Amino acid sequence: MDQGTLELVLKTIEDYGKRTLTSEARLKIDAQNSFPEEIIRELLGDQIGLHLVFIPEAHGGLGGGAYDVYRVSAALAEVDLGIATAFLAISLGMDPIRVGGTQAQKDTWIGRIASEGLIVAYGVTEPTAGSEVSAIKATADRIVDAKGAVTGYRLNGTKQFITNGSVAALYTILAKTPEGPSFFIVERGTKGLSAGRHEDKHGIRASDTSPVILEDVEVPVENLVGGVEGQGLRHAQEVFGFTRLMVAAFGLGAGTAAVKRAVAYAKERVQYGSPLSAKQGFMHRLVVPHVVALESARMYIEHVARRLDAGEANLGTEGAIAKFTATEAGNAAAEAAIQAHGGYGYIREYEVEKIKRDVRITTIYEGTSEIMLNTVGMDRWRSSIQSRFGWYAGLEDRMLTLGAGDTSTGARLVAAAAKTLNETLKVAYQARLTRKQAVLFKLAEMMAAVETAAVVAQGAAAAEGTGTGLLRNSAGSTEVRRAVARSAARVACARVAEGCNLAVAGTGTLDIEQARRWRKDSGFEALLDAAQGAQEDMDLIAEAVCL
Repeated sequence: MDQGTLELVLKTIEDYGKRTLTSEARLKIDAQNSFPEEIIRELLGDQIGLHLVFIPEAHGGLGGGAYDVYRVSAALAEVDLGIATAFLAISLGMDPIRVGGTQAQKDTWIGRIASEGLIVAYGVTEPTAGSEVSAIKATADRIVDAKGAVTGYRLNGTKQFITNGSVAALYTILAKTPEGPSFFIVERGTKGLSAGRHEDKHGIRASDTSPVILEDVEVPVENLVGGVEGQGLRHAQEVFGFTRLMVAAFGLGAGTAAVKRAVAYAKERVQYGSPLSAKQGFMHRLVVPHVVALESARMYIEHVARRLDAGEANLGTEGAIAKFTATEAGNAAAEAAIQAHGGYGYIREYEVEKIKRDVRITTIYEGTSEIMLNTVGMDRWRSSIQSRFGWYAGLEDRMLTLGAGDTSTGARLVAAAAKTLNETLKVAYQARLTRKQAVLFKLAEMMAAVETAAVVAQGAAAAEGTGTGLLRNSAGSTEVRRAVARSAARVACARVAEGCNLAVAGTGTLDIEQARRWRKDSGFEALLDAAQGAQEDMDLIAEAVCL
């Protein structure tokens, strides 16, 4: 979308939140554990039409790209993550048709979603098949006529944890055909389709979550997405590229809401003669690290979104890094916000405990953090081996080039982290350490931190970032942007220092003397220099976030 249209949509979300989704309204919905259908209907209605953002122009939508959907997802999550989950699940449910449907299917069903404001549900997860999509048991048996031609399918199975499961007008259901898993379009009211009990959840209680039960549900052959059997896993994989970025935005939005509340409280709460916002221990422990993590995640999400919008394919690993980084940051920020409020943080009225309950799900749905780490670790390990360890060597070179022209972006620190990470991967290769899943996960954490920090350094050098997030009041401050970049680089150095020690020493791969020599040769000691100037940067960020 053009910038003016996007800003109008974001302003609409902000105004609607202030007018309708007040703190009192959000807390009431949460306490009642009820799906606010009237709110979702209003967002889908002619006056707002928020769902049009993710519908292509050809089908009556606004044709929003990955960047637009990220901004809308983050903005809605900042208001209420339960509402955001319920609403954006409509996009998720539509995605199999968008990425895999025939032209006729797109014209019919996406057109109806646009014009009628249909609530849609995405039916993939099962009681015994969560992140492992290929393990589904739901079946789709062919229905044939007297001549042996396939006229439809009979679906049987149970789907679990389905957002909008009991309120959707339309479902995209993944089930096994003779040729493999395939998506099917199923309308509400189809005989044999029913919803189970509304789940009593820990958080996001504004969203409807329930099982979807299929008992001899018959659909016509025209409802097989794409018209060809066995394409469902490919369609699901294509969907992940966008939905994981959307969930990353959810973690970002909720975490941002938590930090904003912590900062507002810190500016008002006076202890021992001065506000908490003036106390270095408070800000450096409970606010600044989370500002850095969230702003770093924001820049990485934007980086991936722009690449998607440019038509770049095969960004599943980048999507996993974005989801892991942003949702873990959001969850940690909400936890810190409770602590920042002291006893008041434990009381529902201040809402940070609700945000914490809500944001927790972002590290679970659309692939747990552990699945993300496995994805990142395996994919980047494969890339490193195939390139003869050139993957992170190339990143190191790019950061050294960037750092040569501008020493204030943290790029040189990122280069040092990339070098030691690469040397760690060589040890892991020689000792076959990736067979140990704990080591693979630790490597993945290092990879995610280094790649995120590299993007933040590039953004700081190009004067990008901070204009849409927690530091937007300091959007014009080059020094604040660079302080965030240097802080993100220090995080990467610390993550690599810890992780490489586990890989080379903690696993017993190298003895003490060998590990000492390796640390000297690998550039490990340069990581220890990253702390230089850390306090000054944190003071600068603390001041900026309180503007």
